[in-house]
Amino acid sequence: MAAEAGYDYVIVGAGSAGCVLANRLSEDGARVLVLEAGGADGNPLIQIPLGLGKLHEHRLFDWGYDAEPDPALHGRGIEAMRGKVLGGSHSINVMAYTRGDRGDYDRWAKNGAEGWSYAEVLPYFKRGETWEGGENQWRGGSGPVHVQGARTPDPIFDAWVEAGKLAGYKATEDFNAASGEGFGRVQFTIRDGRRHSAAAAYLHPARARPNLVVETKAHATRVLMQGTRATGVEYVRAGRTRRALAAREVILSSGVFNSAQLLMLSGVGHADHLRDMGVTPTLDLPVGDNLQDHLAAWFSWTRRGPGYFHGVMRADRIAAAMAQAYLFGVGPATMVPSGLFAFVRTSMAVDAPDVEFMFRGVAGRNHIWFPGVKPAFQDAYGIRPTLLHPKSRGRVRLRSADPFAKPRIDYQFLTHPDDLKTIVEGAHRAIDVASRQPLDAYRGDLAGPKTLKSDADIEEWFRSTAITAHHPCGTCAIGSVLDPQLRVLGAQSLRVVDASAMPDIVSSHINACVLMMAEKAADMIRGRDPLAPALGA
Repeated sequence: MAAEAGYDYVIVGAGSAGCVLANRLSEDGARVLVLEAGGADGNPLIQIPLGLGKLHEHRLFDWGYDAEPDPALHGRGIEAMRGKVLGGSHSINVMAYTRGDRGDYDRWAKNGAEGWSYAEVLPYFKRGETWEGGENQWRGGSGPVHVQGARTPDPIFDAWVEAGKLAGYKATEDFNAASGEGFGRVQFTIRDGRRHSAAAAYLHPARARPNLVVETKAHATRVLMQGTRATGVEYVRAGRTRRALAAREVILSSGVFNSAQLLMLSGVGHADHLRDMGVTPTLDLPVGDNLQDHLAAWFSWTRRGPGYFHGVMRADRIAAAMAQAYLFGVGPATMVPSGLFAFVRTSMAVDAPDVEFMFRGVAGRNHIWFPGVKPAFQDAYGIRPTLLHPKSRGRVRLRSADPFAKPRIDYQFLTHPDDLKTIVEGAHRAIDVASRQPLDAYRGDLAGPKTLKSDADIEEWFRSTAITAHHPCGTCAIGSVLDPQLRVLGAQSLRVVDASAMPDIVSSHINACVLMMAEKAADMIRGRDPLAPALGA
């Protein structure tokens, strides 16, 4: 075993939360070590926004996790992508920046997450961002992460907004402002034509500090415990087992699957399960329970005439666009084919939007083409109704005591009957929008599913094709595993700061929420988290 090294804080994981914490905790001179199992984030496919398609197609910089076969999805074990690279999932995601509805955070506070109401988290959202529209009551203007509106020039997105209005929904200029509801342009974490991940915004600017050490390709194997006190982390790097000691705290920011796994490997979890896996229990806590994600399926139509990105995908044009984006930060490869989201309620009885519509202006199965070499693809467009607040709960468990074994991810989708009812209703609403007059000029034939004549058709399509929106959370939740300060219940000097800490899932893509949580956690750790003043209506 290599010699031990000492730090004030040891952070496991350089994803969104870990990058924020590395920056904030090291800015005052504290000695900080960040352990990241993946490597560097310099690959052009990470840096160029349009490169995300290849990242997902080939599962690059990904842990390679797949969920257990799910009876509700006809026994399919769907993929569960999570980033394994500096920046974590923020280096491979779609870069969408959505905070969720104020009702999400007020619900958290009402249910026991003291200090996490909307008024108390808004200052941390603002502190973390630079919004291209400038600072106002709701938005930040000088934070590390740059946020801009979608610049996709495809006119189909304006048609979607008009169709949404005709269906009775409002349009919004900014669903990260006073209200999270309505049809609006997507906002992306892009700066100067490049992905602006947490690694780019927080970690890399801080790496010149001599008190911050970042070790890549360092796989954490367990938290070192003296009784119930965390004293450091054991990890493997370059084939050698090493130990890093933490004088103040160990902070797990390795994501919804890996933080839960690491706690269990360290003796924190369901005691009976740990014994079955050959791990001696230290703290009996429901680690790995409460798993949630956004289940979604695409409904698609062929497109009358090719859209904007169809032409971009011609071989000579895409090669030029990628080079232009990488070298100069301009051109079509700096944009993403999705230009619009909508967050809607299927009932006024819910406290926040319960269905999201994602929109895509290009065929899902597209490819690079060139006349006379490879035929062009049939262009299409689609709408993706997404269940925002599932009542079903899954779980994460150990597969074995081997820290290199993949955890068992069991989503248990649609086990609560209300979830299927809500998603079918959401699909009906999505199809209604898609049938409206403003889209007549674009709408060809139904491309998937083959028929939409009944609830049974919609249900079958979901069971056969649905995957997640890659927003897993909740496995180390505030209230059951953590206190509102994100400290592990019954432990000392041990916190979890990432999406696994969410008590329930928010009405949005979760990356912005994770960035906010880490900003707030950094102040909690340093004793600087005053109650935020009440803000706005």
